[in-house]
Amino acid sequence: KGLLHRAFSVFLFDSKNRLLLQQRASEKITFPDMWTNTCCSHPLGIPGETGAELDAAVQGVRRAAQRKLDQELGIRAAQVPVEKFDFLTRIHYKAPSDGKWGEHEIDYILFIKADVDLHVNPNEVRDTRYVSEEDLKTMFKNDTLKFTPWFKLICESMLFEWWKHLDSGLEKYKGERGIRRMLEVPQALPDAA
Repeated sequence: KGLLHRAFSVFLFDSKNRLLLQQRASEKITFPDMWTNTCCSHPLGIPGETGAELDAAVQGVRRAAQRKLDQELGIRAAQVPVEKFDFLTRIHYKAPSDGKWGEHEIDYILFIKADVDLHVNPNEVRDTRYVSEEDLKTMFKNDTLKFTPWFKLICESMLFEWWKHLDSGLEKYKGERGIRRMLEVPQALPDAA
């Protein structure tokens, strides 16, 4: 029914400022085989991952992000400490996947800079790739590659601006209190399923 729910999107950059992308596994219910940001998921309704007020909710999604980075990519918690995740903003979007499934989310955007060891879970992730800004722009021009709609939306609206300030000036983008309403999302490329 497209019920609105909380989610998060992690953008993990290495010490060379390359972004870690993942290609979602073929078995995923929504948006299988599509390239996306480092990790996307949902906090659980458990103590430590919930919160009614923004600050508590942000802390909850940081903990959920740490959990999912381990589950999907085998990145150990010690390499991605909760306090190192920078919360930038929230976006509200809705995107159908296959006519039955889709997403309708308030998506918390988290950045983290860390050099990590990957131990990919093949049930979650088909492939990974570190990319520069130019590498990613080149990938978008390749008609054989498909991208998740939320990732494409974030890239087209904000990511490259934030990326330019990763080492200096990112502070002005952190901790946005409002929600960016982006209900008109681009279709997953090249053809939405």
